[in-house]
Order: sequence, then C-alpha cells, then structure tokens
Amino acid sequence: MSRLDIVRWIDFRSVVDERGALTFVEGMKDIPFEIKRAYYLYDVRQDRGGHAHRDTQQVIVALSGRFVLELSDGAESRRFALDSPTRGVHIVSMLFIRLLDFAPNTVVLVLASTHYDKSRSIRSWEAYVQEVRGA
Repeated sequence: MSRLDIVRWIDFRSVVDERGALTFVEGMKDIPFEIKRAYYLYDVRQDRGGHAHRDTQQVIVALSGRFVLELSDGAESRRFALDSPTRGVHIVSMLFIRLLDFAPNTVVLVLASTHYDKSRSIRSWEAYVQEVRGA
C-alpha cells in the first residue's frame, strides 16, 4: 500500500444560521493528531511547498479561494483541488508536498502535529527520492 492511500479528505463540522457560518476543528477528535502548530499562507504569488516532512502530519484547508495540493510518494502523485473552508486534506508524513495554482486572495490554513524543526524536513525532490528509495 502506498502512503498516498492513507491521505484522506476530512469534512469539518459547521454551524450556519442567519448570522453566518462557524466551522470548528478539534485535535484528536476531528483530526487524528494533537495540534502542535498552526500557520497560514496568504498573498501567495507563486507555487509553495517543495518539501516533505519526516514525522509531521498535517491537515491543510483553503479558508478562502482555491489551490491545488500535489502529493507524491516518489513513485506516483495525486492532486487535490481545495476550495472550501469546511473541508481539508489529512497529509501523512513522508509525502512530497507542492501547493500550486493559487487563485487570487487565497488563504490556506495548515494544522501540524509537531512544532517547527527544520531538520524534520526534506527540502528537495532529489533528496526525498533518495531517502524514500533507501539510496
């Protein structure tokens, strides 16, 4: 089984009434890990990502706008179009991540299972392929 087969969509709970919409996410309840870090991207002018995380899981959400998430396990790739604040993608560790084709004014939220540590990341495609193939 490929690590890509573990990746899944997560639909978040929302409350909508005459005042507007409220969507909420709880670690270990709505997503399968404790949230240690949250960050967001905005005013994106070019593709992002281009790395993998050795031991970090993430959930990524388009809070507004839209973009394409491309994930690869070194042998195959899959793409996910994100365009809803009520739906995210759960990304497991050791997948190469690229964020592409951002619409204007897109805001992306990322929830991560670990605190930031640069040594947990593989920062190039070549290094990633070497590591996953055991070279």
